[in-house]
Amino acid sequence: MSTDSPKRKTWVGFDLGGTKMMAVVFDDKLKVLGKKRRKTRGNAGEQVGLERLAETITMALTEAGVTAEEIVGIGAGVPGPLDLQKGIILEAPNLGWKNVDLQDFLSKRFKCPAMICNDVDAGVFGEYSSGAGQGARCVLGVFPGTGIGGGCVYEGRIFRGSRSSCMEVGFLQMATSGAADGVGPVGTLEGLASRLAIAAEAAKAVYRGQAPHLRELAGTDIGKIRSSSLAKSIEMGDKAIEQIVRRAAEDVGRGIGCLINILAPDIVVLGGGLVEAMPKLYLESVKEGIRRNVLPSLADCAKLKVSELGDLAGATGAAAWVRQETELKDAKKD
Repeated sequence: MSTDSPKRKTWVGFDLGGTKMMAVVFDDKLKVLGKKRRKTRGNAGEQVGLERLAETITMALTEAGVTAEEIVGIGAGVPGPLDLQKGIILEAPNLGWKNVDLQDFLSKRFKCPAMICNDVDAGVFGEYSSGAGQGARCVLGVFPGTGIGGGCVYEGRIFRGSRSSCMEVGFLQMATSGAADGVGPVGTLEGLASRLAIAAEAAKAVYRGQAPHLRELAGTDIGKIRSSSLAKSIEMGDKAIEQIVRRAAEDVGRGIGCLINILAPDIVVLGGGLVEAMPKLYLESVKEGIRRNVLPSLADCAKLKVSELGDLAGATGAAAWVRQETELKDAKKD
């Protein structure tokens, strides 16, 4: 009779961003065993970046006390246009990567199944699996930040196209004129309500002498006007900045109202730096925007929640996604 203990199932979730990357090792119940966060340094080139990515996973395994042989699957949430069928990053502008076969690289390096998915989709699936969206039939996630990302999980599956992700919430057309987001047409939600759009309006308020506290905190440099400085200036009494943030959050709510009319989600999860920095103010204004656009018959269908997983959402969702897909494939074989 064999005395060998059964191999424990461990999963790796990877969150690849423009400035930071994080690998997290999970057990089969998605409990964190170990993690490692590092700077991405994507401008060093694709091969250097891939090696750095693999090293980060190895470091997380070491912290978790797990060997590479114990990995059952690796999921990676990544930015940019993706070919989800082939597992290729078609382009990641913030990294300078093009046509990178990340799925094949991870699978061969660690000798286990690997999958990639959109980074925002991964975050929403993380909230569905282990956070604010647990138990829901339909979860809509909206993450206002430098841009505005969105994703949806419907009946346990990431809502997406056959080859690529979808739910480009930031490109909802909210007006026929106004600010552009730098990529799409004028009047998009991202062009009106992202942190960069808020920072641009806030810088004007500083220049006009309407925001003395923000002048002290960040001046008129848009790059320095972060979510934390906006929140601090409002706390110190800059009413002009409060009005700008509330108007942007209400626009986000109007966009969410449109999506509620289409999807009728049980839960809407809000995340990102703006929400984390000033949750009460931001949610109040989002709710007002939703009220203005949602159909009366759907006004009470969705519960608005703040993300519970924070910066672990992406890695958690990527690991949960590859776990689900791997188990589904294994079940079909039996």
